[in-house]
Amino acid sequence: MREEAPAGPVKAGAGALGVGAAACVACCAGPIVGALSAIGIASVTGYLVAGSAALVVGVLAAVLVVTRRRRRANACAAPTDTPTFVAAPVPIGGLTPVATGAIE
Repeated sequence: MREEAPAGPVKAGAGALGVGAAACVACCAGPIVGALSAIGIASVTGYLVAGSAALVVGVLAAVLVVTRRRRRANACAAPTDTPTFVAAPVPIGGLTPVATGAIE
């Protein structure tokens, strides 16, 4: 069997670098992934809040428009099922149309 040559300084440094990289991944990957997911969650929350606010404003505007249209339609409509009584005009100064000669 052949004897293996002793590892040189470059190979020994590469092994330490590999262990350091593995430790860094184990230590820092969680917070990095957490920060990225928090950014994503914040973006989704922002879209939901803005979308909900726009939806509420749209519904309120629609309710306002429908309410105003109904009020206008009802204000101009005269009830046709009941008679409307109108009071007779009162002459000014107590003069009647017969006394002024308007009616013969």
